[in-house]
Amino acid sequence: MTTIRVGLVDVYVFRGAAERLQLLLLRRAHGPRAGSWEAVHGHIEPEEHPVATARRELAEETGCHAEALFNLSAVEQFYLHADDTVMLIPVFAARVAPDAVVILGREHDQCRWVPPDEARRWYTWPRAVRAVDAIERLLHSGDAGVVDGVLRVR
Repeated sequence: MTTIRVGLVDVYVFRGAAERLQLLLLRRAHGPRAGSWEAVHGHIEPEEHPVATARRELAEETGCHAEALFNLSAVEQFYLHADDTVMLIPVFAARVAPDAVVILGREHDQCRWVPPDEARRWYTWPRAVRAVDAIERLLHSGDAGVVDGVLRVR
């Protein structure tokens, strides 16, 4: 029987606002996804909350820490045919300092900061395009405006 579980998080890293809004793309270095451009993502550890996973994965994969972390009010899904699991993926956006220095973990071999239109072209997964759309719409000013109290993770 197919299993449904929350087991991964996606974290879209951004800096700046308005016309200076940029997203961080990471190029996968190894494995079956080598060469794909993606956001930060990772597995939720046993007994770990998705918010804690988002913060941990951000630090592990980029060396960065969020000035602000937002719940994009989205849960993506991915079917893992090998073990017949539908994986639910909470989606976050992390705003980092404009001068944040990215220190890549072992999973990635390149990174680049790009504006939203370019991110849409480079990201490999269609769910990433949906996240870019949400970031541009909800966080264009660098925070979430009138819904900041709902989306900002405290």
